[in-house]
Amino acid sequence: MTSSKSQKERQWRARKNAKNPHGKVKSFEQLANEAGKGRSK
Repeated sequence: MTSSKSQKERQWRARKNAKNPHGKVKSFEQLANEAGKGRSK
């Protein structure tokens, strides 16, 4: 028995999210900008 397209997509998204549960990884540039904001001059 084949599964529907929406079911396949739902399963694919679940696998994708399981690999990276905390969301998108920030770039070095974004991390540098955030680190710079916290410093006092």
